[in-house]
Formats: sequence, C-alpha cells, structure tokens
Amino acid sequence: MAAAPDAMQALETPRAAIEGRVLGVDIPAGSRFKGYAEGRTAIAPLPAGINGHFGPELRRFVLMQYHQGQVTVPRLVAQLRDIGIDISKRQVMRLLTAGKDAFLDESRDVLRAGLATAPWLTVDDTGARHKAKNGFCTHIGNDHFAWFGTTGPKSRHNFLDLMRSGHADYVINDEALAYMRDRALSAQVIQLLVDHPDRHFANHQEWQAHLERLGIAALTVTPNPLLIASEGALWGSIKAHGFLDRTVIVSDDAGQFDVGRHALCWIHCERLIHKLRPGPDGAATCPRPRLGLLPRHQILS
Repeated sequence: MAAAPDAMQALETPRAAIEGRVLGVDIPAGSRFKGYAEGRTAIAPLPAGINGHFGPELRRFVLMQYHQGQVTVPRLVAQLRDIGIDISKRQVMRLLTAGKDAFLDESRDVLRAGLATAPWLTVDDTGARHKAKNGFCTHIGNDHFAWFGTTGPKSRHNFLDLMRSGHADYVINDEALAYMRDRALSAQVIQLLVDHPDRHFANHQEWQAHLERLGIAALTVTPNPLLIASEGALWGSIKAHGFLDRTVIVSDDAGQFDVGRHALCWIHCERLIHKLRPGPDGAATCPRPRLGLLPRHQILS
C-alpha cells in the first residue's frame, strides 16, 4: 500500500533546524563582484566554533556518542540521519579523527599540571593495540585527573620519557647525576659527563651524538652505560621542567615505575609483608630500596 503524499513529504522534510546566516567581510573601497575570478578574492571567515560543514554542538555530540556512549559509526550515522541531518559515514569519520590536535594539547597540559602540583600519583600500564600493533597503555593520575598514553615499549626509559610530558630535551644536572650514581653507573662515565661543558640537549639525536663523542655509546659493560646515562638525562629533564617535586609515585611492584619518591600500593605491600623487617623505630621497612618507610599499623590494617 503506497503512503499518502502528505506522509511522503513529511518523511523527506529535514527535522534538524537549518539556520541561514549572511557573513560579512571587509573589502577594499571600490571593489565589486564581476561574476568571475580576477585579482584578489575576499572570503568571509566562518563564525567562531564552526569547523567545516558542522558546528561545535554536533561535533561534541558525535564525540560523546562514540567515545563515551560507545555507539558504533554505522549506528551513529543512522542516528544522525534519523533526526534529519544529511551526513555521510565519511563525514562522521572526519568528525571523529580529523583536526584533533587541540585535544592532544589539552591532554598534555593536564598531565603537565598534574606532574607539577600533585603530591602523589598512581601509575600502571597494560597491553594495548594501536594502529594494528601491540603496545602498552600507561595510566598516570590521581583523584583529580587521569592521563593515558599508548606507546610501543614497556621499560623504565619509556616511563621516564612519558613523564617529560611532551618535552624532548635531555638534561645533565644534579638530579640526573644523582640518578646515575643511584643506579650504579661507573664513576668514570659520570665524570665524562660532568667534565663536558654541554649540559642541555634539545632532542634524542643531539643526546645520542654527545654520547658517541664521549665514547659512552660504545661501552659494553654492566650496568649498561648508554641506558643508565639516558635514563638519568631524562630524569634531569623531568626535574628541570619542575615536575615531580616531592611527588610520590604509587604503583605495583613493576620495576619500570621505581623512580624518584616511590611507594607500593597497599595490595602489593600486603603481598610483601612476609619480607618486611622491623626498623629501629618500630616501623616496617620494605626490603627494596627507595620504597620508603611504611608504618606497621597501616600495613597490617
């Protein structure tokens, strides 16, 4: 049975509100439109918040439905069309993926603020896939923020790199040298770094070239001088940018997180309770270094 003409017309009428707006632009005096391109073309800018064909409200709705609501792209396209928006699957994909540098900048700034001000941070990582490759997703946060970053390797060097929060430099300062000594780097290698006037390196390439000039990159001893020196310079960069000033890093017993002021979460402390030995003041001291003192009544509670 065919639908009535009025019903067909109602189905074809867009249900989304369409707003027409004439945009103005400043043009030189005496300019006129001739109907064809000649000379300089003046184009009016889009209103604030408009990016491409769609406004900020629609972009927010698409991002919320996809990421928070876990709505698939086909269902999201059908949903938008059902409410009268003429949009294709390709356009929805562009709304989800294109021009998202502002979100990356915001995420970086949030992490930097947390690293600069937080008295404590919890960290952890788990396996993840990104761009069809296996990797690891690292979480850094506390009660006020949560940051996630997916990278390829899982190591202390990688963790320190993430804690630089986008900075690319390597720095030799007192904190970097203390880190190297704490990790049993050879005194001769440390002295090579101390005696050289260059202490700041803008990126990995400059740092690697510096280690090669000093002969450190070619050393094959234990602990690995190249690795420990690089971790120390990363730690120096972290401290030079004002991050982790007396901040306690709380994690499980994974070795990559054992940097700076480090403490175990309560669950892992309880697992190690049979290894704890009482200290001189009656507190229980965790046998691994740099984990600090844990009051016995808090561990047993």
